[in-house]
Amino acid sequence: MRIYRHYQSLPEEARGAAIAVGNFDGVHRGHQAVIGEAGRIARATDIPWAVLTFEPHPRRVFQPDQPPFRLTPLRAKARALEALGVDAMIVQRFNRDFSQRPAEDFVTDVLVGGFGARHVVAGYDFVFGYKRGGNCELLLAMGQKLGFGFTAVSAVEDESGAVYSSTRIRECLGNGDVRGAAAILGRPFSFEGRVSHGDQRGRTIGFPTLNLHLGSSVRPALGVYAVRVGIVEDGKTTWRDGVANIGKRPTFGGEDVILEAHLLDFDGDLYGALIAVTLIDHIRAEKKFDGLEALRAQIAADTETARKILTAEPV
Repeated sequence: MRIYRHYQSLPEEARGAAIAVGNFDGVHRGHQAVIGEAGRIARATDIPWAVLTFEPHPRRVFQPDQPPFRLTPLRAKARALEALGVDAMIVQRFNRDFSQRPAEDFVTDVLVGGFGARHVVAGYDFVFGYKRGGNCELLLAMGQKLGFGFTAVSAVEDESGAVYSSTRIRECLGNGDVRGAAAILGRPFSFEGRVSHGDQRGRTIGFPTLNLHLGSSVRPALGVYAVRVGIVEDGKTTWRDGVANIGKRPTFGGEDVILEAHLLDFDGDLYGALIAVTLIDHIRAEKKFDGLEALRAQIAADTETARKILTAEPV
């Protein structure tokens, strides 16, 4: 998959695509239906399959003081799109100037002038342009006038009739229901980043940890999780079982939320390594302990609980 940073600099081989348009934070099952429809059209008509997304997330531009909420930072989003088979990802910089574009200008300048779009696909509730003035009806009408096809994809529901959505994923994670989040995503929820230096307390009590700062990613319920940790080396990912605490470390008076993962049956130095931490199941809420011995005993118990969960969980 090729990644492009601006609609005005697309090479000819990326133009004339069937293009799915949206933010697609999470690339969940509902998003996959929209993106997949663009892929079906692209393959049937032998044209490129593209996705247009926006960075930073528009909510970050309009509500900069909002708590972290991202489900898929850019790198994770790109990897999820590539796994679907998308040919090109166009990452359009989103700022207040871009948000001031009238909806009609977005269609003529970006979709037609920039992409030369042959077909546009969006979710049924997609809105765009200044004061959210554009919608699916406008895309259909302008497509008929300007010569591109348009498809609106209806809401996708699970077996209970609930619509797949990023909001539901955030609610599941906030409740510690990582299996529920995974059912909506179509894969387990993950964090990724580079291992940073911590205070090394875990090593002193026999449970060394990998520390990961969560940045703009959404915070799940604070507590302990059974996890799988992917260690990226030379373009390949090696997965190991582990147990992780996501929280403020109240026993030590911590304030910032960080992720500390202990790998089972592993002894090595991974400082600076790129890792992905996948949440498999929630074990317990975070709590404060009276001392190191109580903490050590609880971590040992959590480790065994994680081992049992992961032994029964398909890799």
